[in-house]
Amino acid sequence: MELEDPSKETTEEEAVPTDPELPSEFEKLFKGVEENPEDFNAWVYLLQYVEQENVLTAVRKAFDVFFLRYPYCYGYWKKYADIEKKHGNVQVAEEVYRRGLQVIPLSVDLWIHYLTFIKENSDPNDPETEGRIRASYEHAVLAAGTDFRSDRLWESFINWETEQQKLGNVTAIYDRILGIPTQLYSQHFQRFKEHVQTNHPRHFLSEEEFVQLRLELSKASLSGMVGDSGESQVAQEELPPGTEDLADPAKRVTEIENMRHKVIEVRQEVFNHNEHEVSKRWAFEEGIKRPYFHVKALEKTQLNNWKEYLEFEIENGTPERVVVLFERCLIACALYEEFWIKYAKYLEGYSTEGVRHVYKKACTVHLPKKPAIHLLWAAFEEQQGSIEEAQSILKSLEASIPGLAMVRLRRVSLERRHGNLEEAEALLREAMESAKNATETSFYAVKLARQLMKVQRSLGKARKVLLDAIEKDQTSPKLYLNLLELEYNRDVTQNEAEILACFDRALSSPMPLESRLLFAQRKVEFLEDFGSDINALVAAYEQQQKLQKENESTKRKGENGSQEPDAKRQRVDDGSGAVANMTDMQANASAYNYNWYQVGYRSVTFTALRN
Repeated sequence: MELEDPSKETTEEEAVPTDPELPSEFEKLFKGVEENPEDFNAWVYLLQYVEQENVLTAVRKAFDVFFLRYPYCYGYWKKYADIEKKHGNVQVAEEVYRRGLQVIPLSVDLWIHYLTFIKENSDPNDPETEGRIRASYEHAVLAAGTDFRSDRLWESFINWETEQQKLGNVTAIYDRILGIPTQLYSQHFQRFKEHVQTNHPRHFLSEEEFVQLRLELSKASLSGMVGDSGESQVAQEELPPGTEDLADPAKRVTEIENMRHKVIEVRQEVFNHNEHEVSKRWAFEEGIKRPYFHVKALEKTQLNNWKEYLEFEIENGTPERVVVLFERCLIACALYEEFWIKYAKYLEGYSTEGVRHVYKKACTVHLPKKPAIHLLWAAFEEQQGSIEEAQSILKSLEASIPGLAMVRLRRVSLERRHGNLEEAEALLREAMESAKNATETSFYAVKLARQLMKVQRSLGKARKVLLDAIEKDQTSPKLYLNLLELEYNRDVTQNEAEILACFDRALSSPMPLESRLLFAQRKVEFLEDFGSDINALVAAYEQQQKLQKENESTKRKGENGSQEPDAKRQRVDDGSGAVANMTDMQANASAYNYNWYQVGYRSVTFTALRN
């Protein structure tokens, strides 16, 4: 057996490296933002604190969590990268920039900071440096170059290529920017003309374009040398190949000027078209006063400007420009779900994955507690056949905002649509058990009873649900009405006893007087239409008359300054509004003020009662 070398033994503390101790106030400040992530000022204070304390562990923890919530704050990405660089972590700093640019690729400011960082931290003697920087610029203009306010990025690219003395590349960049509607479109054209006038065409044109242009000009000059016979006085073979300089200096200068004129003339047409496109968008761009992200609400005029601009671009622009405008809009309007929804709806005609990406970014990052867009996302996934994903979205939303009836009911309907009736029933029963009050319990009881009766065809289970709910909430007219509807769905001639029992249960309940009166009136109507015993009808009418007089007396007391009628208090105290839902019944009350045998009864719409 081999013995261990005692010199290799290490203590637990030596074997496991320990992180530097966190600053004294860090845990307190971090706990505050965890408990209330919507408090942006608390985040700002935390980030200022960790930057001041300069403990890298605390910096990373604070910034990483902050960006999960507020990734569009481009200035903080630079702060984070700067801190890493100060600690000598150049590669980590670059990765921070890359993370930021992946989240907000349209941020011209962040791109310029990143490009400056790349240039400052690259070895000028490395032969790969130039190519690496050029690739970074290309990536930048591809990502953000179509932004109306991307001019500084293009100018930076042009200036850098000029420093590298790659004038042909400069021309190629101008050829791209001159066709893109940007704020400084006119300035770009003016600088392009200066670029052409101060450099030799051989230097700022590609070899292919230079040769082609020289040949075209040579052919044009030869056209004046055609004789009367129509035959050229100079053989075609004698045309200059396009690469040799002319021997005559004067002709050489003339040729250069002609080439410059032609180069500008060709670009002039592109510029004119671009100018027209800029003019159509100028007013919208002028209306954008806050193009960056902030938690403060935007003014209504700003929101309307974005809406009108998007509608214009959708109608007149290319899909690429529409997408770029949406992305710009959603930096400034990240907290407004209407713009995310509009973006997702637009993309439905182009890319399923694009729609999914928009919903995911909106719901998981910017709008974690906005139920409407989560419900749309779940519906979209269900449409795509991603049932498990839809279930997960709704379940996560309910965990984030517990107690929302619309979310629980959407979960129920999702399960029902896909044949999971047991799960749908279980969700409703769970909602009843976890309800915060009797009104909420009754609401879910009605939903469950309807499902059991209408979908699962289980009348007995539905009746039990309602009866159990009535035991817990004896003042809910809605429960009695739904129990009555349940019994009405059977053969009324065979089920008269059960229906009358429902009426009697309601009439003997502690419901407000006005509600009981409505049930009494409905009982008279039922016995008139379907009853088999005249004595029961007379007794029901007398009961209704008694409650009518009692109700009128209560109203008179209320008018004379006495306490409010029970039914009015119920409407105030009971958020369910169940009594208000019975107004159609009350509209018929006058019919029962006559003798029952003189009345022409009018049916009460059951649908209006139970909603």
